[in-house]
Amino acid sequence: MIPQPIPTLDASGSVLRDRRDRSAKTQSVPNKMTRMATSGHDESTRGAEGSVGLSPRDENLLAFERRLWSHPGAKEQAIRSEFGLSAARYYQLLGALLDSPLALAHDPMLVNRLQRMRDARSQARSARAIRPIE
Repeated sequence: MIPQPIPTLDASGSVLRDRRDRSAKTQSVPNKMTRMATSGHDESTRGAEGSVGLSPRDENLLAFERRLWSHPGAKEQAIRSEFGLSAARYYQLLGALLDSPLALAHDPMLVNRLQRMRDARSQARSARAIRPIE
C-alpha cells in the first residue's frame, strides 16, 4: 500500500492541487499577523468636499496623545478604559499613525514632536546596545 500525500489547504479551506495553485492562492490572502499590525490609517474617511482624511479612531488617538498625564500609570489605565487596548497595541497603532502623511497634515506640530521623541528613544537604545570590544 502506497501512502497518499496529505493535501495542502489554502486559507479558505479548499484543496490546492499543485505548487502553482499553492503560490497563487496563499500570496493573495493576508495572514492574521499582517492584519493585526496595521493601524487602519489606510481606512480613511471622505469629508463633505470629498477630501480624504483620518479615520475617527486615528483622530481619537492623536487627541488622546495631546493630553498631559499626572502620574506614569494614569495613561496606561486611560488607554485600557477609552480604547479597550493594551498599552503595547496602542503604541503599535500610534507608531504606524505617526508615519502617515494624513496624520502629519492633520496635526503637524504634534506628529513632528512625537516623531522626534520616538527618534530620540531609538538613538538612546542604540547607544546603550552591547557592542563587541575592539
